[in-house]
Amino acid sequence: MSNRRRFVATAFALTLAAGAGVIGYATFLMVPEVQATGSLGTAFTLTDDRGEPITEKALSGHPSLVYFGYTHCPDVCPTTLYDMTGWFKTLGPQADGLKAYFFTVDPERDTPEIMHSYTGNFTDRITGITGDPTEMQKAIKSWRIYAKKVPSPDGGYTMDHTASVLLVDAGGNLRGTIAYQENNDVALQKIRNLLRQD
Repeated sequence: MSNRRRFVATAFALTLAAGAGVIGYATFLMVPEVQATGSLGTAFTLTDDRGEPITEKALSGHPSLVYFGYTHCPDVCPTTLYDMTGWFKTLGPQADGLKAYFFTVDPERDTPEIMHSYTGNFTDRITGITGDPTEMQKAIKSWRIYAKKVPSPDGGYTMDHTASVLLVDAGGNLRGTIAYQENNDVALQKIRNLLRQD
């Protein structure tokens, strides 16, 4: 079994153990994906995973991979960050100018410290972003991301949210998306196309 398949299998097993997570996962797969390209996003002031202020200007001057998720996500988010880590490794020096950002859709639980620890489990190439819930909602809505809190039987909650990785050019414009579990070769070609545009 490959490392990727083993990782996904482990994540799926954890979901089964969670019980309610299975329901969240099924609902998640029905969430509409980002379809638009062009100028999206808005001005924001949030906090990166090192506790430093970060604004929309971080998405300018270089191509970026942008993903919205949360650290309590049982399966889809860790699988996606694992894939992103693999893309950086495969692209090697081609991706030197490529940045990656993991915006939380659950700022109530995802502090900078938690985000830093979480992204650090995958790669130091991904910057976690959190902040004031109201300010975070501005960023979520401006990128046309779907995010909804779903109560769980144990009194907690999960988050349904858009699964796509956004491909953002050096001008801060959306140039396309990579779907959840998209063919790896197709995903890499999309990233190479993004890099060529810049």
